[in-house]
Amino acid sequence: MVAMKKKTDRRPVQAKAPKKKAVSETRKSREKEAKKPEGRRPAVRYTYTWVIPHSASLLDFLLSKIPLSRNSVKKLLHDRKVLVNGKPVTQFDYPLAKDDEVRIARNPVRMENSAKLGRKKTIDSPLVKWIIYEDDQFLAIDKPHGLLSVESDQERVCAYSYACDYLRMKGASNRPYILHRIDKETSGVLVFAKDIKVHSMLRMHWNEDISLREYYAVVNGTLPEKKGRLVHYLAENENNIVYLTKNKKKGKKAITNYEVVKENDEYSLLRVTIETGRKNQIRVQMASIGHPIVGDEKYGDGISPFGRLGLHASELDFIHPETHEIMKMKAPVPEEFYSLFRRKKPDQKNVQAEKE
Repeated sequence: MVAMKKKTDRRPVQAKAPKKKAVSETRKSREKEAKKPEGRRPAVRYTYTWVIPHSASLLDFLLSKIPLSRNSVKKLLHDRKVLVNGKPVTQFDYPLAKDDEVRIARNPVRMENSAKLGRKKTIDSPLVKWIIYEDDQFLAIDKPHGLLSVESDQERVCAYSYACDYLRMKGASNRPYILHRIDKETSGVLVFAKDIKVHSMLRMHWNEDISLREYYAVVNGTLPEKKGRLVHYLAENENNIVYLTKNKKKGKKAITNYEVVKENDEYSLLRVTIETGRKNQIRVQMASIGHPIVGDEKYGDGISPFGRLGLHASELDFIHPETHEIMKMKAPVPEEFYSLFRRKKPDQKNVQAEKE
């Protein structure tokens, strides 16, 4: 879960929380233990943005792109105007990997919880409690719902920034490399590479190397078909809304498999596996058949019996690019997903008798 940050003079703008119904004591204790990160800030204005095509050092890359002297580029780094995946970087030889996003901000950008460099005996980071697997090459976490995988223009605190701080506490030259992302309101498995070579090898054949992408979803209603396969073409409009299209040239093919695990009169719990990794794929396709995921304000009515989006990334399996063994990353399904189907409705006869 996400730890609450210390208060600073610059108070973040908090988004209005959606209306919630009563939740279980277990749910309350979990929310009390850790709050969502207060990472909202005024939008950062940028002068340049690039997506890295191949690995390189940060200074060399900037010198090849910006018509400035070496000393002027170094000053941009020193002044914290250079961001890599939303994180201010001052290290000249910082290693860049394929698909990293590098931006130049007009003004210095600062992060409140930046980690101190060097190896520490104890690691003081909220990310520690989220770790489900770590070795010399990979770091996998059970990302809490409500936390971005990677920064946005308005919200800079994210799983990536926590991973950066955590690894820098263990060694000044350490950094995470982004392999994939999951939606902000989705919880579950999120994997970073710790080795640039392994990252590059995986990114070259990422979709081919993944053997399983498993999710659990709570949706509205009961499905007439308890097992199914959804195949659609998805496109995205200028408002970042993903929708179904029959235009195969405009849309990208999305394949989602589902199976009902539990159900009651109001909801169904599904085990979902996806064959493609499109943006909002599961959410859009389930809504298209009349069974949107609970708590989905973007593609459903936003109402949830447990105050969050009912989607959790439970397992990600992929082939290790060097050893060729299957790496299995698993995050347990949230208890509230199951407890919803253990509730017993009151006997209507007894309720009537009590009223009389």
